[in-house]
Amino acid sequence: MSEPTETTSHRPRRIAVLASGGGSNLQALIDYFAGAGASAGTICWVGSDKAQAGAFDRAQAAGIPTAHVTAPHDGDVLLALLREARADLLVLAGYLKLIPEVVVRAFHGRLVNIHPALLPAFGGPGMYGQRIHAAVLAHGAMVTGATVHFVDEQFDRGPIIAQWPVPVLPGDTPALLASRVLAVEHRLFPLCVAAVAAGTVQLGEDGRVHGDLGIPVPVHSPAWRFALTADDTPDPTPISHPTPDGTSAAAQALATDVARLFPR
Repeated sequence: MSEPTETTSHRPRRIAVLASGGGSNLQALIDYFAGAGASAGTICWVGSDKAQAGAFDRAQAAGIPTAHVTAPHDGDVLLALLREARADLLVLAGYLKLIPEVVVRAFHGRLVNIHPALLPAFGGPGMYGQRIHAAVLAHGAMVTGATVHFVDEQFDRGPIIAQWPVPVLPGDTPALLASRVLAVEHRLFPLCVAAVAAGTVQLGEDGRVHGDLGIPVPVHSPAWRFALTADDTPDPTPISHPTPDGTSAAAQALATDVARLFPR
């Protein structure tokens, strides 16, 4: 197989996913690319460093080929698996191993990770799972969230694609905070992966992220403001016709959902 291709044509991109755990973010990707994101990409392969990872059950239920990555630090072996899967993009969905440099170079600009905090805070080696949320609470942070970023040779240090802030509430425990962050991860991650797959978000030669997520909301909409909304914000009233500014019902609903998103 040739090296991963650029995201310039209109064919759906073949997306490989690495996961170390239960795979709830993997499931969000599977569901999205089986539906709304089908034109952008398809999940073609799932790998894990854990032989009994729950992510395998989710992949197999969806008919997606899987492989146990027995030597996660061997870049040549991992790259061979990805080439065999004919992957265009590589996505990390709760994968705890550092990606070898040879793979990072081969998938430059096509390697994406999600992290359950607002990077560069609360990232780096050893920062995963409940450790992250416990650290957020221990430091007295008022806000946390999710970050999607391109991957480089270091843990959690690649250029940021998008972030979604989540308020830290009185009485939060690591488990409670994790559940709220995970809910926005499931919304944000598929949008970002689809944008990279479609080429609307790219890593430029200058090392910076260019493009946007294509949120269908006019730039003058008040929903573009940054606002920490309560988790129990009621759903928007259904609208069956365009609003005066031309925003459709679907866009209005999405605008409410992403009121906490930092758009580019």
